[in-house]
Amino acid sequence: MSTSQDNPAEPFKKALAEATRTIANDPEMNVTYSVDPPGLSADGIRLPQVSRRMTREEVMLARGTADSLALRKRFHDHKTNSRYVPDGDMAREIFDAMEAARCEAVGARAMPGTAANIDVKIEAEAARKGYKSLIAREEAPLAVAAGYLIRQMATGRPLPEGAENIARLWRTEFETQAGATLEDLSEVLADQTAFAKMARRVIDDLGYGDQLGEDPDGPDEDMEDSAEPESAEDDQQPDSSGGDDSESDDYDAAPDQSQETQTDAAEASVSMDDMAETSEGEESDMPEGDANPEPPAPPPVSEADINYTVYAQTHDEIVRAEDLAEPAELERLRSYLDKQLEPLKGAVSRLANKLQRRLQAKQNRSWEFDREEGILDAGRLARVVVSPTTPLSFKIEKDTEFRDTVVTLLIDNSGSMRGRPISIAAICADVLSHTLERCSVKTEILGFTTRAWKGGTSREEWLAAGRPQTPGRLNDLRHIIYKSADAPWRRTRTNLGLMMKEGLLKENIDGEALEWAHRRLAARPEQRKILMVISDGAPVDDSTLSVNPANYLEKHLRDVIAMVERKRAVELCAIGIGHDVTRYYDRAVTITDAEQLAGAITEQLANLFDSDKRKRARVMGIRHVA
Repeated sequence: MSTSQDNPAEPFKKALAEATRTIANDPEMNVTYSVDPPGLSADGIRLPQVSRRMTREEVMLARGTADSLALRKRFHDHKTNSRYVPDGDMAREIFDAMEAARCEAVGARAMPGTAANIDVKIEAEAARKGYKSLIAREEAPLAVAAGYLIRQMATGRPLPEGAENIARLWRTEFETQAGATLEDLSEVLADQTAFAKMARRVIDDLGYGDQLGEDPDGPDEDMEDSAEPESAEDDQQPDSSGGDDSESDDYDAAPDQSQETQTDAAEASVSMDDMAETSEGEESDMPEGDANPEPPAPPPVSEADINYTVYAQTHDEIVRAEDLAEPAELERLRSYLDKQLEPLKGAVSRLANKLQRRLQAKQNRSWEFDREEGILDAGRLARVVVSPTTPLSFKIEKDTEFRDTVVTLLIDNSGSMRGRPISIAAICADVLSHTLERCSVKTEILGFTTRAWKGGTSREEWLAAGRPQTPGRLNDLRHIIYKSADAPWRRTRTNLGLMMKEGLLKENIDGEALEWAHRRLAARPEQRKILMVISDGAPVDDSTLSVNPANYLEKHLRDVIAMVERKRAVELCAIGIGHDVTRYYDRAVTITDAEQLAGAITEQLANLFDSDKRKRARVMGIRHVA
């Protein structure tokens, strides 16, 4: 029996795969169908699964997703994107959403049929994420709205209802702040470099300029670009007889050269003249041999260890939990997590309530009584009634010792955590984040793993390059944001179910994960910052350790810990599950059973807050009695 008879959807899937390759202009591209979230990778394109029933919704969603990903494959240049992509999380999300919208808009101009298909995909995405029901702008993600608005402005097409709602919430502010910058949108749409520059200006207009990072077209880059034409001109100067003819021939050979290219050449010429004048004035001051300075060295991969290297960072990802699974799947995984840990949840809640009482005790208001001025003490008015000559009593509120605080829980998502440890870590993080939120302590929950076992795309590129010696870290990182510090607990509780997803937990590169979490936490405005690491072993990545020194990852972890402790901007502690983490962290505890995790977390946090109280007492010269 043929395959098409076995599965009626097979002919459609084959036809859609061929159409996707055609749109992407890549006849060899691999197209697969999976229940995993759709996406574009070095291996090809992954599309949503189409069942045997072939419902209209399935078919249209697959077509829209295929068109969107194929257009990004065709019109997106990764090298250009890497040059201009911002450093900060929010700025990067806005930049990526605008770039995706650009690719779809360029494709709609060349292939109008793709626009209707992508509308269906946008409508399904908006319905899945509940965008239609949002009523407050604070609930609507700005990056998503930016992508929708750019696509609408570029194509002139109305947005589906759910997408229109989220765009409406941000449209006025978007147009008011960035409208002038976007006036030339249609002119730069087909030029990714020009569009990327415009996108960075839009991000600055929206108030996230501090997240852009260094200007990729700054003075250093301009000097590098202008140095090459100057050298070429110097080489041609001795041949005075043929220089002009050669230049004339070049222009005759390219009569269709664009005005933009000619302008660029003129600007380069001006730049060379300026540099020549500058070099003449400064020639006497420059040491011999420094006329052509070396370009600045790229910044180190790790602030903690300048010798730590990475073979390829282009395949690393920082991803939100909700982008790795469908909402329905997250709900199912969360339900599974709750049922699995129902007996333990009561004990965790009791410990969390105990922590809450200790924290609230530090936040309670206290008063100084019998003051000559302040707030009238109503509780002591009876004395005045009994003895009218008694003076009125006043009270003054004391300042609380409790500082504005944020806590980050960084959870090891490696394969060795599979089973009971990761389940308990997830439920503890969930209950504690809810508890701390009630105490006005913001909580961030992060996870770290790798995208693949044994190297992934980075290792494939390394093998293709001929196996260069000591390549450094040789795997693709995956850093997961389960809950950001500013997100309310109720909106992110289902995200923690992702830790139950089969295939998520792989290998662990602790040093880079800790440095990432530290950067995020150090940028927070709170007065006090606490970072707690939950892990069950030393850093392990087979691909990296097989071609580097055996202690390569462990040394980097120690260097990062030393840097965090040295800067003292963040208070660091760790909990090891069946693994002695005290050899890495100064403030750490090791538990032998995952069942002890809840007690260890709450006790560590409570001790940190108690130590803060004792520290303040010492500063004030007061002996604290525990």
